[in-house]
Amino acid sequence: MLHIGTSLIPNSSVMAPGDIVKVRLQCQTEPKRGGASMPKPKYRGPVHCLLRIIKEEGFLGLYKGVVPIMLRDGPSYSIYFLTYTTICGWLTKSGKKRPDWSGVMLAGGIAGMAAWFVATPMDVIKARLQMDGVRGTKRFKGLFHCFTETVRVEGSGVFFRSLGINCLRAFPANMIILTVYEVLTSLLRAEPHSVGPFN
Repeated sequence: MLHIGTSLIPNSSVMAPGDIVKVRLQCQTEPKRGGASMPKPKYRGPVHCLLRIIKEEGFLGLYKGVVPIMLRDGPSYSIYFLTYTTICGWLTKSGKKRPDWSGVMLAGGIAGMAAWFVATPMDVIKARLQMDGVRGTKRFKGLFHCFTETVRVEGSGVFFRSLGINCLRAFPANMIILTVYEVLTSLLRAEPHSVGPFN
């Protein structure tokens, strides 16, 4: 858990610029070729979006939402690894170090869903702060104001509106990620008497 905490700052500092570009492009709903009655999209692509953020908001504009990213990732990573190791422990047969393939895949999928259950509310706040002011009007004064204003206007249920799709994506993605991780770590250990990746 300490390792997760100490890695949050370098992880977020690298991740934040790419994340804000992704969110801005995902939320851009204007068609690529705006007509007379339709506005043209603000960003032409990832590089143009990155450069325009720097031009309009300064270099620190790329780090808009970095605090919610850290507040999201710290607890969610902790839950992720805790859930995975706990379920793997439950599914490991006596005399073995790890569960079989199906156990690892199930544990990975459930761990991913558990992590997003914890992460989704702060992910909503992060995205709203990253989009705030893009269309001209700045609505939020900061993280706490964004949280309270969102609850006041839309209710607390809004924080879990995207949970279903996050879990739908998280289960297969983390099932594959952690299965590949276990396969690679088993190959790196490379015991001569091993008959498969999970022993």
